[in-house]
This record gives sequence, C-alpha cells and structure tokens, in this order.
Amino acid sequence: MEYHNPVLLKETVKGLNIQPNGVYVDVTFGGGGHSREILKQLGENGKLLAFDQDKDALNNAIDDPRFTLINENFRFLKRFLRFYGHSKVDGILGDFGVSSHQFDAQERGFSTRFEAHLDMRMNQESPISAFHVVNEYDEKQLRQVFWEYGELKTAAGMARLIAEGRVKVPIKTSEQLKTVLKRFLPNHKENKILAQVFQAIRIEVNQEMEVLKEFLLQTSEVLKPGGRLSVISYHSLEDRLVKRYIRNGMFEGEPEKDVFGRVEVPFKAVGKLIVPSEAEIKMNNRARSAKLRIAEKLA
Repeated sequence: MEYHNPVLLKETVKGLNIQPNGVYVDVTFGGGGHSREILKQLGENGKLLAFDQDKDALNNAIDDPRFTLINENFRFLKRFLRFYGHSKVDGILGDFGVSSHQFDAQERGFSTRFEAHLDMRMNQESPISAFHVVNEYDEKQLRQVFWEYGELKTAAGMARLIAEGRVKVPIKTSEQLKTVLKRFLPNHKENKILAQVFQAIRIEVNQEMEVLKEFLLQTSEVLKPGGRLSVISYHSLEDRLVKRYIRNGMFEGEPEKDVFGRVEVPFKAVGKLIVPSEAEIKMNNRARSAKLRIAEKLA
C-alpha cells in the first residue's frame, strides 16, 4: 500500500482471535491495512470501528456497512465507543508510531530526510507543533524532552544550543535545527542522533506517552472478558509501558497482593513477544523496530 505498508499484518490480526459477529476496534487506522484484514474475517453482523486523528487518513475510508471511521485521537476511545453504542468490544488493535505516509509527506516535518518546516503534528489542527516546542520551551523543558523521550546523553548541551541559537532568529526548519545542533552530530552518528532528536520532539508535540497511558487504562474497561488486545510498539518507551500494563495493570511499581499472596491484574499475556521476520524487514525496513504484544482480558 502506498499510504502505509502494515507491519506484522497477519500476526497482529490473528492475535485478536476474531469472532465473526464480534465488535472490534482499530485505533490507528492509517492506510487501513489492518482494518481491511479484520473485515475479511468478520461476518455480516460483525462491526469494526477505527480511529485516526490525521485528516489525511480519511481519504482511505472503507466503504462497508460494517465499518465506522472516527476522526479522533484514540485517547478518547471509551467516549466514542459509547457514542456509537458499544460499551464493550471483543478486540482492540493498535499500530503505534508514525505512518509511512506521514514520514514521506515532506511538508509534515516528521522525517530527517527532508528540508521542511518544524511541524510533526499527527492532528494537523493541534495548536502545538515542533516549531512551538523548539522555539518556546525554555532550556530546562527542552533538556527534559530530549532526555526522557530521545534518551540523549547530550540533552543538556542540545537544549543550551537551541536556547542560544533561537535568540536572534527563530528556528523554523529541520535544516536550521540540524545546523544549530551540528556540534553534537558527528558524521558517523548523525542520522541516529537526529532520529532520536526528532523522536523526542514528535513525542512531546503529540503527547504520545500520555495518550498511550490513557488508552491502555481504557482498554481494560471496554474489552469483554476474553477479549483481545493486540498492539505494536516501535521504541522502548512505548513497549515498556505496554509490557508493564499487560503484566500488572500499572505503569510504575507493583500491584498489591492479597492475604494469600495473589494479585488482581486486568490482562494475561498471550504467547511471547513477536517481532518481524528478516523477510518482512527486507521488504519494509520500517518494520525493523516493531514489537507485537498480545493480551487477553481476564474476567
């Protein structure tokens, strides 16, 4: 698919253990690859609701009476499921991260490959863009963004250079940002470090960690007992949250044990971590960092 080549397509949908007349949710519709695969396995009474906050994704809407596309952030999962008359569902699929289309659309500013305005908004109507973060966050805030979301050892130095570099002229484009940070971009590591910088800014712009936490907490409320959660993460920050929530229903700490030493958790893991095969990575290099985790809702 030109818009987005779905990663781990068969494995992710298989993880949902689809029931023909069930209700399913694809919270990251994008090009619709995963959604189309789900619809193939649904009967005439099955339902699929999909979320995507990016208006570009609306062009990929599927003409099928069983399908509903919701142009909203999946942090509002519970609210919109209720609006459409579904308080409980049989399965939820999520393919997090940036779509191929977003990376390849130069004007969106997601990729380090292009000269583009600093944007990186998944919701193009959001008031906060990469330009806002780079030019209006104070040095301390920038340092925290680069350290937490980019895991950059040079976070403090980068934040200082940006704060100094924007004094006379705002930093408007990706090339200007690269120029300001040049001291911390050695030739042999430039692409890797820039990817971490862009990742950090993008996560902050789109509040990706907060959104993921809100989403995961809602999954345990809207999934039926026995319902499945099938989610793909692309970096360690996301995967860590998903793994911990599936394991103990919390993002930090450990759940309390009862007098018998037992704990109540919302999910049980199904199978082991799944990663793309060498063949899939060869066909789609963006699949190389994908990690699929599948969980089943407990009673």
